[in-house]
Amino acid sequence: MAIGDVERLPGSTDIYYVDTGMYEVEKYGSVYLIDAERPALIDTGIAADREHVFGMLDEVGIDDLAYILPTHIHLDHAGGAGYLAEEFPDATVMVHEIGAPHLVDPTRLVEGTKAAVEDQWRFYDEPIPIDESRIESLTGGEEIDLGDRTLSVHHAPGHAPHQVMYHDDGDDVLFVGDAMGIWEPKTETIRQTSPPSQFHLQKALDDVRTVEEIDPEVVCFGHFGPKEYTEEVAAEYKRVLVEWVEAIRQKREELGGDDEAVIQHFVEHTNMDEVWGSRKASDEERLNTRGVLGYLDYISRDE
Repeated sequence: MAIGDVERLPGSTDIYYVDTGMYEVEKYGSVYLIDAERPALIDTGIAADREHVFGMLDEVGIDDLAYILPTHIHLDHAGGAGYLAEEFPDATVMVHEIGAPHLVDPTRLVEGTKAAVEDQWRFYDEPIPIDESRIESLTGGEEIDLGDRTLSVHHAPGHAPHQVMYHDDGDDVLFVGDAMGIWEPKTETIRQTSPPSQFHLQKALDDVRTVEEIDPEVVCFGHFGPKEYTEEVAAEYKRVLVEWVEAIRQKREELGGDDEAVIQHFVEHTNMDEVWGSRKASDEERLNTRGVLGYLDYISRDE
């Protein structure tokens, strides 16, 4: 699968996904289409990659999108929402209530994204606002009727408080956004995703437990596409999260609280440079380390 390619989810009833080429890394961005009686798009990718999403919709023959469903408002998942809403004026945008105001006025979202992703902003385009009347807020527990199937909504706030997961009850597919980390198929590993500023370890572990309770056939990751779900996948990601946070906590203590030195340590010791390229691997380690350092600061204030 190359950038711009569209594939049908094996064994599914009309579920497709496209490689958006996010950050110029093949398969890094996955946007999903459910070609139901009332078609729904799960996530939108970065705005700069929107033509690949439009290409998927054209290839599948979608001319009347009913729903645009970001799993959360981070711009690598919702950056193209305004452009898609503009192209499909009858589509309803549904997102967690915490995130909804930031799609109406993305000013603070853009500022926060620039601060979080730093040099990676070079890959982004500015999002465009969505009229408030086009957005319906979610809290978790809702059911979205697509005509021939239903999506059940589950709040998953560990990666970000505005994240939800969508469970396709018909095909038993769970669209998890970043709630299960990043499945990296070349190395066959699950990677942590712990960006600033709202990552929370305990809530992230709770999100994995929610996935365990749903026990889907397939998990559709926001990055690198779908994977067959097993109990081992969930157990592995819980282990990865705990070990990642503990490694950063220990390194901070070892380096006397010098956070920039902590970040540099994990950047220098990344094992993903041969997979993603040195620049993307370094950017990713820096982002995820900063998110954990912020989480450690947050929980220390409550102690």
